[in-house]
Amino acid sequence: MAGSPSRMLRLLSLLQTRRDWPGRVLAERLEISDRTLRRDVDHLRELGYRINAIKGPDGGYRLDAGSELPPLLFDDDQAVALAIALQVASVSGAAGGEAALRALTTVRQVMPPRLRQRIDGMTFTTLPAADTAAVAVEPEMLITVSAAVRAQEVLRFDYVSMGRAPGDSPSRRRTEPRHIVFGGGRWYLVAWDLDASDWRVFRLDRVTPCVPTGPRFTPRTVPGGDVHDFLAGRLKGSDRGNTWPCTGEAVLELPLRDVAPFVHDGIVEELAPNRCRLVVGSWSWVALAASLGRFDAAIIQVAPRELGDAFGVLSQRFAEAAAHTAG
Repeated sequence: MAGSPSRMLRLLSLLQTRRDWPGRVLAERLEISDRTLRRDVDHLRELGYRINAIKGPDGGYRLDAGSELPPLLFDDDQAVALAIALQVASVSGAAGGEAALRALTTVRQVMPPRLRQRIDGMTFTTLPAADTAAVAVEPEMLITVSAAVRAQEVLRFDYVSMGRAPGDSPSRRRTEPRHIVFGGGRWYLVAWDLDASDWRVFRLDRVTPCVPTGPRFTPRTVPGGDVHDFLAGRLKGSDRGNTWPCTGEAVLELPLRDVAPFVHDGIVEELAPNRCRLVVGSWSWVALAASLGRFDAAIIQVAPRELGDAFGVLSQRFAEAAAHTAG
């Protein structure tokens, strides 16, 4: 029979897996008597766990939430996932970041060496939060890639590109991994692509690492020296830092209050009670013109010339679409 502490840990683990446990089933799983089970349940209650007795023919127990936080029990995967979540929260700039950092420190102190080594090998930064649904990445993936970043070792992986045609095989990449970044609900790897001889950004949910890793490399510095600005710029389609490739302005025949709530990283200026100037960027002139058209208002004083030409392109396309619809 297992010792009392380890037996109570197993009992707690069972209670956490389902809501109601018949006492007879618990006693059989733990290979103990009903009397020993009742004694172990009482010990857990003394530690702060709220375990309710269930009345009925079989009787049983239910683990409920209590008024205080009792000691918690995690398996290895849960502990790693918790540490990842706390590290993201601590560097994301969100409220509670300091508390998350203190919680991460506490969790790390009580981790066994094998888990602490895995967590210490994970380094990443975050971009400001965005209203985007998160894309899941396995913790083991983050640990593998982060270990290559930390060790400064060449990382090979298969990559599924966005434009891959059905049936096409993933492409094999050889990279010098430099940064793992979390932003907009996604995990990214910023790396020097050895075959393309250029910087690339890879979505980690599309990466399948190959092991073992390659030789060590001398780390390069991302263009501009700031990984946040570099990645933000690349996500905007720019290779000149955290700026849009195309930036223009226009005057809208709308009050500022009707425009400002829909302008994220642009600038809106009130010119009159029912008129405002909007300066905004996009990845192309046509996309920028289309974004201005969504306000359903008269648009005047457009600049620069490229933006005006883009309105002409859209005008022709919309006219053709209207003709096809009518036909």
